[in-house]
Order: sequence, then C-alpha cells, then structure tokens
Amino acid sequence: MPTVLEKGQIRVVDKAPIDHLDAYSAPRLVEYHDYDPCAVMKEMAATAAAPMVMQDARRERNLAKSLGVTIEARYTVGEYDILILSAKESGGLETWLIQNGYTIPRGAHEVLGSYIAQNMKFFVAKVNLKEQSSLGFSYLRPIQVAFESPKFMLPIRLGTVNAAGPQEMFVYALTKTGRVETTNYRTVKLPSDMDVPIYIRDDFGPFYKALFSEQVRKEDMTTIFVEYAWDMNWCDPCAADPLSRDELKKLGVFWLGGDGDTSGASNAFITRLHVRYDREHFPDDLVFQSTGDRTNFQARYILHHPWTGTSDCPAAREYRRTVSRRQEQEARNLAQLTGWNINSIRKKMNIASAEPAVKEKRWWEW
Repeated sequence: MPTVLEKGQIRVVDKAPIDHLDAYSAPRLVEYHDYDPCAVMKEMAATAAAPMVMQDARRERNLAKSLGVTIEARYTVGEYDILILSAKESGGLETWLIQNGYTIPRGAHEVLGSYIAQNMKFFVAKVNLKEQSSLGFSYLRPIQVAFESPKFMLPIRLGTVNAAGPQEMFVYALTKTGRVETTNYRTVKLPSDMDVPIYIRDDFGPFYKALFSEQVRKEDMTTIFVEYAWDMNWCDPCAADPLSRDELKKLGVFWLGGDGDTSGASNAFITRLHVRYDREHFPDDLVFQSTGDRTNFQARYILHHPWTGTSDCPAAREYRRTVSRRQEQEARNLAQLTGWNINSIRKKMNIASAEPAVKEKRWWEW
C-alpha cells in the first residue's frame, strides 16, 4: 500500500456487486438465426460469464522492533485481523513474516526491498475463524480499501515469487474519464466480433480459455488484454443488466451524487483487463493511466445458425451457395483464435473441405 490506512478505510464487503460487475463485463457469445431469404429475419442473443476468483491471506501477531518492522496500525474488520506494516530493510521484514507463520519463498527479500525503498506499506490480513463463524459466512468476503495516492499502480511482483507457474488476474477499473491502460506494458484489445462455429455454443468455456491462451502465446506473455470497455449508462447488447448507482457506490464510485440523486449512472466508465503473468515476463509492477478514450468495446463472438427451410427463390439459391463458404471461414477463424487443428474443427462441424461443393440447379432446371 502507498500509505497507512485508518480503520474506516478498510471494509469487508458483499461479493454480489463484484459478481454482477464480472457478469456485466464478461466475454460473450451473440447468436443470430439466418433468415429465410424469401421471408423475414430472426435473431436472438445469448450470454456467457466467467466466474470470479476470490483470494485470502494470512498473518500472525506482532514480534520485534529489533527487526526494523513497525506495526503502523492493527484492526479487526469483519472476519479479518489486519496489520499495516512498515519496515526498514527487507531481511527484517522477511524474518518477521517467517516467525509469524508465513512461508516466504526464496527471492522475496529482493522484491520486498524494492517496495521498502519506495516507502510502501504492507497490508497483512489473517482470517479470524471465530469471527467468520459468528458472522455465518461459508466463504471469505472481499476486502475493500480506500486510499489516495498519485501512484496509479498495482504491485504484482511479490505474488510472482512464490507462484508455481503463471498467474491469472482480472482488473476492473471504474473511472470518470474513460478507458484505463498500462503505461509500462502493451495494452491491446482481444480479437472480437468474429464468426465461430455454432457448436461453440455448448463449449464456450473451453473455447474462451483456448482463445486467451493462444493470444497470450502470440504476444509472448508480455501484454495486458482489454476484454471490455463501456460507459455504464448503457450497453448494446448487454451480457447482464448494468449496475445500479447503489452497486457502483459499493464498489467505490464515490463521485456519484448523494442519496437524493436518482439520475443515471453517469460518469462511470468500466474497463475490464485480463493478464496472465509470471516473474520472467512481468518483472515490473503494473502502472496504469486513465485515458479520455470512451470508445466502446466488448470481446464477443458470433454464431450464425444456417437457415434450413425449403423455399426456392433466387435469394434462397444464392444463400445456399454462400453458406458453406461461410462455415469454412468460421472454421478458419476458430483455428486462428484458439490454435486448434482446423481439420478437427471441420470434422466437428461436419464440413468436408475448404470449399465444400454445393449442388446447384442448372439454368434449364429453373
């Protein structure tokens, strides 16, 4: 943390608004049903959302000023016992953490030392099982902190020290101005608005995981990806209903009007970022900036259900000529997005070749 927090700046909050924010901004499928070329068009939309992942942390009680560690503040908030620490040198802080029950991996002192040099504070939380039991929760609720700092950054390096492999992280940024991006790593939008085979409707989870892994591979795990950027006043179409003013305030959008203000969720722009990172590819903490770019974007993928009617008019004959070519393009898109074998995709789609033949009536048969 960049500063010492007062108790009122720390809250344990309901996870429902975070789940809603996740569902609202999640990558999604859009479905369209091809129209009867001789009649009218039908369409519908479907959505998919990814689950949120929750975190917890541990700490033990105070030990020694001889280690150069100072307990700046101590609080119990909800089901958490929380300490705010400062330290003079990394070795003393590392020793304190080990003596208080933390397993500290090799190399941690180097990262701790860099944060100490920046005069950063350390937020240490332990689950208070007695408090959790009395509150009646079967899961750990999110911890929310409020602070002011000119440093718009997210420390990630300490977490990479003890990671057994790459870690996955989602950042949801709500701002007055517009899209949020990183300044020390590339921020790029995920491929979007591409047609994919209709069988992905039942395999959206594996499809999206493969898509994201393939984009990470192509960028050599050095990029932050934008999954969603939109004005909270509206969406078109929506993966879930926009968040209410009350939910936005619970998430920290302090600049909305008072309780008597019933106007819409103005001046709340959401950016959803997704990053897979490890120590080798992300040696520095994430540094952000808020931009004035309010261009709307969502990671969405399109399913086109072919028309299966029997109408026979010039438009229907033209449609039948093009549908197989479209399905081949869907197969190519899916292979490009995920790295999956295109022949396996064609087999699952039940299309035989790159340009399946469509038997057409000859002119004298018309």
